[in-house]
Amino acid sequence: MKKLSFLLLLLLIISCSTKNDEQTRWQQHVENTEIIRDDFGVPHIYGKTDADAVFGLMYAQSEDDFNRVERNYIWALGRLAEVEGEKSLYSDLRANLYMTEEEAKENYAKAPKWLQKLCIAFADGINYYLEKNPEVKPALITHFEPWMPMYFSEGSIGGDIERVSTRKIKDFYDKSNSKIAASEGFIRLKDDEPRGSNGFAIAGSKTKSGNAMLLINPHTSFFFRGEVHMVSEEGLNAYGAVTWGQFFVYQGFNEKTGWMHTSTGTDIIDEFEETISKSSKGTHYIYGDEKRPVDSLVVQLKYKTNTGEATRPFTIYRTHHGPITHQNNDKWVATALMWSPVKALEQSFTRTKKSNHQEFDKMMEIRTNSSNNTVYADADGTIAYYHGNFIPKRNVQFDYTKPVDGSNPATDWQGLHALNENIFIKNPPNGWIQNCNSTPFTAALAYSPKKEDYPTYMTSFPENFRGIHAIPLLTKASNLTLDNLITLAYDPYLPGAKALMTGLLEAYKKYPSKDKEVQEAIAVLKNWDFTVSTTSVGMTMSQYYLNAFYRSGKAPRNMDFVSRIHYMGSQSNLKDRLAIFKTALENIKSDFGKWQTPWGEINRYQRNDGAIFQEFDDKKPSIAIGMASSSWGALASFGVRKGTNTKRQYGTSGNSFVAVVEFGAKVKAKSMLAGGQSSDPNSPHFDDQTQRYADAQFKDVAFYKEDVLKRAEKSYRPGEEK
Repeated sequence: MKKLSFLLLLLLIISCSTKNDEQTRWQQHVENTEIIRDDFGVPHIYGKTDADAVFGLMYAQSEDDFNRVERNYIWALGRLAEVEGEKSLYSDLRANLYMTEEEAKENYAKAPKWLQKLCIAFADGINYYLEKNPEVKPALITHFEPWMPMYFSEGSIGGDIERVSTRKIKDFYDKSNSKIAASEGFIRLKDDEPRGSNGFAIAGSKTKSGNAMLLINPHTSFFFRGEVHMVSEEGLNAYGAVTWGQFFVYQGFNEKTGWMHTSTGTDIIDEFEETISKSSKGTHYIYGDEKRPVDSLVVQLKYKTNTGEATRPFTIYRTHHGPITHQNNDKWVATALMWSPVKALEQSFTRTKKSNHQEFDKMMEIRTNSSNNTVYADADGTIAYYHGNFIPKRNVQFDYTKPVDGSNPATDWQGLHALNENIFIKNPPNGWIQNCNSTPFTAALAYSPKKEDYPTYMTSFPENFRGIHAIPLLTKASNLTLDNLITLAYDPYLPGAKALMTGLLEAYKKYPSKDKEVQEAIAVLKNWDFTVSTTSVGMTMSQYYLNAFYRSGKAPRNMDFVSRIHYMGSQSNLKDRLAIFKTALENIKSDFGKWQTPWGEINRYQRNDGAIFQEFDDKKPSIAIGMASSSWGALASFGVRKGTNTKRQYGTSGNSFVAVVEFGAKVKAKSMLAGGQSSDPNSPHFDDQTQRYADAQFKDVAFYKEDVLKRAEKSYRPGEEK
């Protein structure tokens, strides 16, 4: 009994000591950190050290949207079922297949001390916020830990793990329980193509000032990133977009360099079919002449039930190729992807502190920015483009677009391609670089890399309508200013609409209709310039025509979007086109009473509350948006969905955080954020950028301290804002 009492006392002492250490750190950070909110609520965080800036950043993020900060970690840690129930077990299992909590702690323990300090500051910033705001009730995570960023390290929306199907994981790991839905649903951390992103780097030869410029235009889920500014006395001075819960600026710039990421078409994930051999000695897989033991590990996953909480054990399996994620006939399949949390965090944070291209290039040598291309510009006038970053070397005799034979050692990844082996462009004579999630082989027009010089697995995305749209605009551009660059980035022309609707006009010319309504509608289309606006009836007809074409079953499925549009526009049956168009007109009338409905009546922005998943309602206030899906080639993207019972469609993704940056003796920038900085409907910054968003009216970025102070709405130390 005395021994037990001693142990309990020892644990109490350790717990108190840990809490005291935490509170001491909190106080030190508070003394060293200032948050200045500007007139749009953007937090400018000033810290003595990088760790102080991280502390302040996480505190400010929690102020703006703690719900999303926590939610992203609930998903990343593999604890979603504890909130959503049994249906989410397979999302949680997927997280554990690649890293368990113990392995995350091991990764944290081996991280360099400077990175550990940042991870500790990350946890301290959120925990201090919870301490100071007891009215905030976390859904699950009541105390954040320094090892948690290991799960959320690479920076892109969701990372590569989300491409691994939870449905297939369920089929393999839970064949006996088919009643549980294999849900793919949670916060969509990676927007599906073709919405994508745009990055333009402009050389001084194309600008009025002679300085390089950068367009930062990620097309993400709305409200998935906030706008921030981090400054420290250790050389940190980064401005841009931060994914809720991450402690580094992901898309942005400092005084000397700027970086924009677009989703890459590089093959970075491969499947290896393992030949399994089971015996009394255990489970093995064949590798050449060897029988290697399959690693196995039992994980206990919790999930919410109607009566409380339950736990379910899973035995997970791994080979040297990666975790077993599913099964093809009698073959177990291991899915290999980039998983190097420490190096990924190092690259993500140090990227923000580089002063020139030489330093930036050295950072890129870490090669963990797996799912992205990078468009770059700097104050020295350099512009550059990196197509991918983490690219495994493969034996080109095998087709890695399909599962390969894991028992053949020749299929193994042979390390990573050196940075200088990857597709790369620097300072092309044409004076611009663009990537719109399209092929890199038109990124600088005649000065682009040549397809035949690289393995096929280095790129897969074809040309898209955004690339087709951007190239002539950039070719003709001259004397660009930031305002001109914004105008270019919001050019309303839709090459996809032209390709589709020209085919309809050709069909009508061949088979003119006697239907007066069709005649009048065709007359409108003949006078349409294939641009999108709130007043455009042509845009309304184009969207409904496309939708009707899909529903007719006459649109080919096994084509990329550009090829499909060209088929529907120029190769489909002429009479089918006219019949489908008549259906489209009837559908518009059914939804809105008349076919002459302007686009702005249909295409809307609405944010009713701070919920992650918005419930749209035609009866509630919304505003007209004269933008369109990037599928059409719209550079300014507006991805939409309808509500449960709505006729209108509402924005959910696309242009979210957008910035244009000009480098020089002093950096200048303008930015836009969908809606506003805060998720609190009672905050003036919940919707203060809504009309600006609709009008493409960018705000000036306050980057230098004197400008921040001029526009300061309030200044405070974390915990002292009230």
